[in-house]
Order: sequence, then C-alpha cells, then structure tokens
Amino acid sequence: MAATTENLPQLKSAVDGLAEMSENERSGFINLVSRYLSGEAQHIEWSKIQTPTDEIVVPYEKMAPVSEDVSETKNLLDKLVVLKLNGGLGTTMGCTGPKSVIEVRDGLTFLDLIVLQIENLNNKYGCKVPLVLMNSFNTHDDTQKIVEKYTNSNVDIHTFNQSKYPRVVADEFVPWPSKGKTDKDGWYPPGHGDVFPSLKNSGKLDAFLSQGKEYVFVANSDNLGAIVDLKILKHLILNKNEYCMEVTPKTLADVKGGTLISYEGKVQLLEIAQVPDEHVNEFKSIDKFKIFNTNNLWVNLKAIKKLVEADALKMEIIPNPKEVDGVKVIQLETAAGAAIRFFDNAIGVNVPRSRFLPVKATSDLLLVQSDLYTLVDGFVTRNKARTNPSNPSIELGPEFKKVANFLSRFKSIPSIVELDSLKVSGDVSFGSSVVLKGNVTVTAKSGVKVEIPDGAVLQNKDINGPEDL
Repeated sequence: MAATTENLPQLKSAVDGLAEMSENERSGFINLVSRYLSGEAQHIEWSKIQTPTDEIVVPYEKMAPVSEDVSETKNLLDKLVVLKLNGGLGTTMGCTGPKSVIEVRDGLTFLDLIVLQIENLNNKYGCKVPLVLMNSFNTHDDTQKIVEKYTNSNVDIHTFNQSKYPRVVADEFVPWPSKGKTDKDGWYPPGHGDVFPSLKNSGKLDAFLSQGKEYVFVANSDNLGAIVDLKILKHLILNKNEYCMEVTPKTLADVKGGTLISYEGKVQLLEIAQVPDEHVNEFKSIDKFKIFNTNNLWVNLKAIKKLVEADALKMEIIPNPKEVDGVKVIQLETAAGAAIRFFDNAIGVNVPRSRFLPVKATSDLLLVQSDLYTLVDGFVTRNKARTNPSNPSIELGPEFKKVANFLSRFKSIPSIVELDSLKVSGDVSFGSSVVLKGNVTVTAKSGVKVEIPDGAVLQNKDINGPEDL
C-alpha cells in the first residue's frame, strides 16, 4: 500500500462526514492512521534483546501468599475491577452471537461461569467486585439482552463498547463507509489495545476511581483459567507495579505467542510480527524465549487515566489486510499487551499453565467437557488423576468444527484422563462411555462411516475403518 501522510487530509474530511462516529472515535482513528502513515514503528535491534530477570518476570511461587484473614482479602478485593474482553463472535465455532454465550460445560456458558466466580467471591468476603464487559458493535446488542438474566446475582455488571472504526479501502485509502458501504462490514473494532481509551471514554474509569478501585484485571472471556488471583493483586499493590502481564512457559503449541523481553532497560512485549525474517525460527524456539503472553493483564486505573489523557499509549500498530466482498481493505489494530512498556514499574509474572485455558476450537471444548476437568463454583479445575502436566493434543477434522456438529458426533464426551493424543478425520462418531488412552487415531475414508461403539476402550489404536474395531 503506497499511501503516505499526504492521504491524511482527504481521509480526515471523509471521516468528519461519518455521522455514526463519536468525536473520540474520530480523533482516535485519525491518530492511529497518522502514526501508521508516518512509519514511526519502533525498530527492534535484535542484539539489544535481553532475557528478563526474575525481578522483571517474577516467578509466581516467589510471590508472598495471602493470609487467611478474611478482612485482608476483602480489603484487596475492594480495590479490584474485573474486565472481560467480550468483543468476539462465535463464528469460527459455527455459533451466532457473542462467543461468551457458547455453552462450555454442564449447560453453563463462559459468561455464566465468570458471573458465578465473581459472585462466589462477593458472597464469601462481603465485597463488591464489579464485572465489566468490553463489547464490540458486533456483540453489544446481544450482550445487553443476555446480562439481564444476571439481574438478581450478587455482581454489578457494567458494559461499554470499544471503538468502531471504518475499514479503509486499500487502493484509494478512503474509509469504506464513505464509499457507500453502510452495513456492519464497513467497520471494525480496532483490537483490544483499545481497552484503555475506551474504558476512559465510557466514563467507567472515573466512576471506578471515585469508588476507590485501584486495579483492573483484564482477560479474554474465553480463557477459563483467568480467575481472580489474590496473590498477584497483593504483590502489585505492595510493590506499586502499574502493569502486570501473566506469562507462562511456552510449549510447542504456543510458538506464535508474544514473549516478554528486556529492551533498553524496559520490559516489553515482542510479537512475531515484529521479528525480522532471519530470526523467526529463533523466536519460535522454546530455548531462548521460554515464556509467552496469556493476555491476562493487571493494570493500575490511575496510571491508565494518566497515560490516556497524555495520549502516551502508542502501541505497535498491527495492519490487518482483508478481502471483504471482493474489496481489499485494511484495518489497523493494537494489542493491550504491547502497552506494557509505557507503564512505570511494569512486571510479568510467570504463572502456572492452569491460568491459561482458552477455548478457541471444539478440540478445546472436548478437553474442558471431559473428565480431565471438574467444575466447582464456576471454577474449572484439572483432574488430579492425570499425572502428565500437559494436556492431550487433540486434532478433530472439519466435520467437528462447528459446535452443533461436534456435539452430535459424541453421545457422551469420552474419558481422556490417560490420553496422550487423539486425531480424528472423516465421518466419525463416538458412542457413550468411550475411554481413550495413549495415542489414538481414527480415520474414516471418504464415503465410509466409522462409529465407535458404546463403552469401547481404545488404547494406542490406529483405526482406519469399521473393520479395525
């Protein structure tokens, strides 16, 4: 895209003509585009990258425990706001509406579990931890209806919308809605880096500060492991850390995740997009870069206010080119984790893997619906009977991609406590009470149906048709 800063005045006047944008959205968008066009991206010098010390990325087990004293716990929780990023749709899993309303387990959705967890804290400690949902224009209307069902729960639920920016037509560099694209496809939510200005612009930030709140715990609504952790909160308050990113050791499944580095004396996030081509393999190795960002973030509210008001949060811009209805468009996004380098006394904390349990696909749903996990008080906890610290690797074919199809192919979810890996492809279905152990592969060739019978126990089996059962 050969656009330069000379395209700005034309873009600005087009944006001024878009009535559905607020003043904040207009200035935020123009700001983002002009940063992008001026090419001010920070250049990473590979030789300056250092591995962070234990002072900067604190091992979780070194953090001081929280005492059993209920009043200390209440005092901590009274300073906390929980915010879930709720802008994503369930489309990749074949569901309509917000992703957070997909049923995870025992008929409960992501949102049900989140509300239950916070309600349990509020009931147990007599505190009032609020839940905030950051919606996008894609999820807002549905979410407003859905949260009505929690009216009688002991949790104050707040919602606000993240910004709505126009997609830009790549070859002419004009906003697509200005060219007559008036439906939702002309717009996009600019990534979760937008959480900071949007929280401020919504008025919620000032309201929470006036109630004596000090920290916000931000996490993806589909990460079942992102539960309130008092040890982390206590550490941040004691050490006056304005920002904390939870990281966890990388496995081979996480090679693309961003990592924390020390760079010119500051802690910062290094994403794969920032890595020069010749260093990508090094970035993906789990020897040099041992940790990755879970996107569980703890941030001081006063610091957010100060930085947003000073317009100081200039995170790396992620250009996301797409083709929509045959038109090449570009959308500029930022990520919340990249903000770490603008906060004082920022740290990472190296947390157990249990705090990162995202559900991105039906293969993840299989894990959390199985006997590998139990559900107590809204908390999803791993079954102690599994000795292997890592979860089984699960690959399901396209026949299982949508939640409805996935559910129709299992009479009940198999036992997988002793499973190492499962690979399923083709027209395969499972009966009830099936047990899978070791390494199991089930392949149905084209035109052939494979049905695993009720009660079958498959251990280290390779099934290529009905004759192998």
